[in-house]
Amino acid sequence: MENRVEAVYRQEHAEKPVILSSGEDVDELIDALLTGPAYHNLAQLHSLERPVLPSGYPDHELLVGIDASLKVGVLAFMDAEVGNVVTLGPSEGRGEVSYFITGQVTEFPDRSEIPIELVCRAVKEFLVSGGQRPACVQWQVPEIW
Repeated sequence: MENRVEAVYRQEHAEKPVILSSGEDVDELIDALLTGPAYHNLAQLHSLERPVLPSGYPDHELLVGIDASLKVGVLAFMDAEVGNVVTLGPSEGRGEVSYFITGQVTEFPDRSEIPIELVCRAVKEFLVSGGQRPACVQWQVPEIW
């Protein structure tokens, strides 16, 4: 059986999330974030292979952001075991950066942006691992969050 991930990155996905089940689906998600409106450049992902909390909400989350103009992206992973972490990019960041999911702003700390190819590889790892934190990228614990 293949692993599946729910993705929400447009208003209409709140009621009907997009299901990712292959590397091609991940590529399509990255392309949609690259070519979509600037205020829709962040996706919220939940693996359908992980348990839900008693509240009915997933026990984890992966945020995936793409900045088409700079050809970089950002990831944030959250669960009870790891806590909240964001990607750690090169030593010369551009300060805090903002990404948007369905028009709502989410801020990320300095040095959190990484190349798009690495973002794509990490999302594919998240899919095939059944929702585990991707190991192909470096992580940092944000000071604020």
